Amino acid sequence: MIKLRDLEYLVAIDEHKHFGKAAEACFVSQPTLSGQIMKLEDQLSLQLVERHRRSVMLTPAGETLIGKARKVLQAAEEFESTAKSLLDPLAGDLHVGMIPTLAPYLLPHIMPGLNRALPNIHFYLHENKTQNLLQELNGGKQDLLILPYLEDMDNFERYDLFDEELMLAVPTGHPFAGRENVTLEDLKGEQILTLEDGHCLRDQALGYCFSAGAHEDNRFQATSLETLRYMVASGLGITLLPKLATLNQQPDNNLHYLPFSEPVPTRKISLVIRPNYSRMEAVRAVVSDLRASLSKLAGAVD
Repeated sequence: MIKLRDLEYLVAIDEHKHFGKAAEACFVSQPTLSGQIMKLEDQLSLQLVERHRRSVMLTPAGETLIGKARKVLQAAEEFESTAKSLLDPLAGDLHVGMIPTLAPYLLPHIMPGLNRALPNIHFYLHENKTQNLLQELNGGKQDLLILPYLEDMDNFERYDLFDEELMLAVPTGHPFAGRENVTLEDLKGEQILTLEDGHCLRDQALGYCFSAGAHEDNRFQATSLETLRYMVASGLGITLLPKLATLNQQPDNNLHYLPFSEPVPTRKISLVIRPNYSRMEAVRAVVSDLRASLSKLAGAVD
């Protein structure tokens, strides 16, 4: 009988491409992990791992089986989760994924309410880029995601939470700095500072900017919104920031946030789950509390 733990070791090797790092991720010694993989190979009469001096990789047989191993582990996890939910559907662990351009600005507004409303649920928060989170959701590592909804998420189920405006951030001395608002048309010919590839906000912001006739400033791409903020405050350019990221900031005489008049660029923030996810009562409770908490923010973000 194949053990689930051995499949976990195989998946860890696929993710880390290194016996030592895989063993560390599984909280076992390297000899233990290596020995169990060899036993699994003997049991299947297949070589699953190609061993090199400083790294490892899956063989073609391993590549064929790794997807099925992930599905088995996901099914086992859902089995255990469903069993726990039968005892109390509003208890247990819940892994929530969020993107870096949303998590630090939204969490202070939603976590106090969630912890009060659902005291028996232990929330584990994970921050990553959109595509990584979607892969983890599909693979069972995440229970739900809170992130800007994109067209390529149609194979997931979603609950819309709110529409967040994008603001224009400009430095003191910029021609827009003294204005109360701007239009997208005002961006025509402007150079826009952006995040690096992999951030969905980059693609959304550039979509609005390109349609308005603006151009990407290719001199530098930031890794975070805070880097973008400092670049603008230093007079290096202008950028679009989500409105949540502009709230409750320390006053900065070198930085000005300008709202857009109609049409206002926005991003739709949604809660996303896998189809046929087993813990729907918990999801409905989370969505209900999120919407209650976010209704208080409605005037600030849209």
